[in-house]
Amino acid sequence: MMQTWPVQDAKARFSEFLDACMSEGPQMVTKRGAEAAVLVPVEVWRRLQSAARPSLKQLLLSDVGRTDLVIPVRGNAQRRRIEDLE
Repeated sequence: MMQTWPVQDAKARFSEFLDACMSEGPQMVTKRGAEAAVLVPVEVWRRLQSAARPSLKQLLLSDVGRTDLVIPVRGNAQRRRIEDLE
């Protein structure tokens, strides 16, 4: 289970807070009793970032979303002719 740190303790004991993150894993920070942030080891952050979005190669090879493009119908707006502007 993730340890919870009030923001004041996380600030005052940052080195301990960081050491706990690196040895025990993610650490929750609370502000006025409400969850505010999580400190995670960098390898966890990188794994989450890479899993959060597909790579360019995956996007190009995927057939998902290629047919979902909605092209709006052209309106009936009148275009001005050059003659009308003179």
